[in-house]
Order: sequence, then structure tokens, then C-alpha cells
Amino acid sequence: MTGVLYAVTLTTALGCGLAAGVFFAFSAFVMKALARLQPAQGVAAMQAINVAAVTPAFMAALFGTAVACGALVVSALFAWDERFAPYLLVGGALYLVGTILLTVAYHVPRNEALASVEPHGADAESYWKRYLSGWTAWNHLRTAAALAAAATFTFALHVG
Repeated sequence: MTGVLYAVTLTTALGCGLAAGVFFAFSAFVMKALARLQPAQGVAAMQAINVAAVTPAFMAALFGTAVACGALVVSALFAWDERFAPYLLVGGALYLVGTILLTVAYHVPRNEALASVEPHGADAESYWKRYLSGWTAWNHLRTAAALAAAATFTFALHVG
């Protein structure tokens, strides 16, 4: 593995690790802390987090890494006879499916639905309990997928 491909793979591994770290923080303590709040406070806090998370820096890291993963998947197909190619393909698939697809198909719709919940409304408490358990469980999976992608890209660098 040489030059640009090495740099893109290293940068992508770091991006996957960064995403894994953000999602790990939510699984390890952010959601647990929010669960300790009264439901109205938890809903309001998560609504504020969901708004604050949409920053150019976070979006660039999350989705820029996805673009790089796509490029590495294509590179793997063109360099299939190289030892590192299967690792690029698997790493890209892990991140694109396990992190990005899960985010877009599961977490974003739940976050958008939560945005319409009135924190002091009659259904807020029951909605919040369902939101917490489902959102957090699936967040564990996207954390693991991003971390596995980072490890797989790191291994590609090692064998390449």
C-alpha cells in the first residue's frame, strides 16, 4: 500500500475510531445520565443534544469518513489481488452498513420523532422510556461497527 491509498486508509481508520468514540460515550454514560433525569428533562436534554450535534465538524467527520469508506471499497475492488484489499472492503462495509446506514435508517428517524415530543406532554414519559432502550441498544451496534471498521482498516495498513 503506497502514498495516497495509505493516507486515505489511515485517515479513514482514524475517522472510524472517532465516530466509535462519540457513539461509545453515548452508550457508556450519556444515555445513562439522561435516563436518570425526570422524563421531561431527559426529553428536553436529548432534543438539545440532537440539535447541537448537527455541526459542520461532526457531520464532516461522520459522513466524510463514509465517503472515504466508499472510496476504499472501490479501491479494494481494483486491487483485489493485494493482501490488504479484503480488509478495505470489509472495513468499508462495516462502517457504511453498521454505522451510517444504521444512523440514517434508525437513529435519525427516532431523533426526528423525539423532536416533536412535548417534554411535559401526556405521552412523553412512555415515549422516552421506549426511546432510551431502543436508541441505546442500536447505538451499541453502531459503536461496535465503527470500532470494528477502525480495527479492520488498521489491519489493512499492517498487511499492506
